[in-house]
Amino acid sequence: MEKKRLPVGIDDFTKIRNGNYYYVDKSLLIKDIIKAGSEVTLFTRPRRFGKSLNMSMLKNFFSVNGDKAIFDGLEISKDKDFCDKYMGKYPVISISLKNVEGISFEGAKDAFKLIIGNLASEFKFLRKDNLLDEEEIEKYNQLIAVGGPGDKVYTMSDNALRGSLHLLSVLLSKYYGTKTVILIDEYDVPLDKAHDNGYYDEMVELIRGMFGAALKTNENLEFAVLTGCLRISKESIFTGLNNFDVRSITNIEYNEYFGFTEDEVAEILDYYELSSRAEDVKEWYDGYKFADKDIYCPWDVLKFCSEAVVQPDILPMDYWSNSSGNKIVRDFVKLATGATVSEIEKLVAGETIKKKIREDLTYRDINNDIDNLWSVLFSTGYLTGTVEGASRIYDLYIPNLEVHDLFVDQISTWFESKVRRDTSSAEKFYNAAVTGDCAVMEKVLCRILGKSISIRDTFVSKDLRENFYHGFLLGLLQSYPEVYSNRESGNGFSDIMIVDDDSDTAAILELKYSDKDTLKAMENSCREALDQIKRMKYDENPRLRVVDRIRKYGISFNRKIACVRIE
Repeated sequence: MEKKRLPVGIDDFTKIRNGNYYYVDKSLLIKDIIKAGSEVTLFTRPRRFGKSLNMSMLKNFFSVNGDKAIFDGLEISKDKDFCDKYMGKYPVISISLKNVEGISFEGAKDAFKLIIGNLASEFKFLRKDNLLDEEEIEKYNQLIAVGGPGDKVYTMSDNALRGSLHLLSVLLSKYYGTKTVILIDEYDVPLDKAHDNGYYDEMVELIRGMFGAALKTNENLEFAVLTGCLRISKESIFTGLNNFDVRSITNIEYNEYFGFTEDEVAEILDYYELSSRAEDVKEWYDGYKFADKDIYCPWDVLKFCSEAVVQPDILPMDYWSNSSGNKIVRDFVKLATGATVSEIEKLVAGETIKKKIREDLTYRDINNDIDNLWSVLFSTGYLTGTVEGASRIYDLYIPNLEVHDLFVDQISTWFESKVRRDTSSAEKFYNAAVTGDCAVMEKVLCRILGKSISIRDTFVSKDLRENFYHGFLLGLLQSYPEVYSNRESGNGFSDIMIVDDDSDTAAILELKYSDKDTLKAMENSCREALDQIKRMKYDENPRLRVVDRIRKYGISFNRKIACVRIE
């Protein structure tokens, strides 16, 4: 029997249910939302944890135009009385704001108008049956008015845009004779983009007006659900919204509905005959604590399985951070000072740090204080943690190997940038490499490493550590024209090669990471590097034929210590 397809990157519930895709049943979320009875619920979760798919499920369940058959066999279908009462009973307004962006407010506003105009165009039936009066039809027509025939540039006024969700809820309620459900996915993306591009205040005003009209004292609203990565403070865009229920990763309620539980992952791996890879999947993609639940990132699990069914021995890799930008980590690393260096090192080493977490921030607050960025890293999945009592003091840690590698990569970038600015040390190291002065080379390396973030042994692969120091040396030497990295030489690729035409001298640098910091161990690693230069004939690179001398160095590292030996 042919196995179901893996829904990698698919967040359309109908497509998954009708397209023979594997689906992890989250349908009881529907029942819990109704049971809670909140008029407006905001779910905040890291990206790639199934928010959009769940919103698509909600839309299909409650919509008068939804396909009831796609819920057959799911847990929710077992409660027939509930389904009879709620399934297909409401007009639904459903939008995603993930594409509302622009380098200017006008550009972002046009993107907003496109989303609202396309949404409103789905309801052209409202103008039929004479249920609406002329004024209502005129207001509706403003939402779908375009610049010309075939044009998709909507010309609605700013006031019409602000009132659009409220107007549609009024018209749909009047047409169907029942209240409306409003679903807003990725509500915070426009604010994030506005903050990055300098029009934050204007976007806050627009969204505050839109959400306030639609979600506050709207007698045509049955309930609303919003999703996003961050909980933006009520003072920012939810002013006066007293019917507001926020459910974040710190809440016990709903914690099993976003992401995969251990049992769900075990079932997936068993179904695709990948149970032997369970430990790899756990180390790389598990580790997120949503209140009392241990959660896997669903994007990663599905992506890994899709590749492992074709190549069963494939190594785990980073899928999550490559699926979007990592500006938050970059901003954090930029703000890192001496006070945070040791904390970063602890995290990279697999240890925990204690931090007070704030969940109600504005985007304006985020970059004002390094402590706020700790909170953002926690809320967006780069860090996870546990808390005792109501103190809001969390033991934070990196959740898994995937996010750990991202941290190391970003730290490496920061480290290289810092090294590039140290021109005095670069000159000393370069001259010492050309003249054969191992003692000076070693001293320079140890001095810089001593002031910088180290990549520690625990929780890090040896290859990753060596890559880190490779990037560090390249950063140190970046101002010199003839410094080559991983150039084909002899029977392989040498780590770093320097050619100094003024002195007719070249230097080959082969790097190793020593598992121990004893002098004997580090010298052994240096000898291993020198043996590799000889064995692989790195000195046979054509560029080296024009120099009189070739100096060959084995360099070993252990945390913040370097050892340099010459052939």
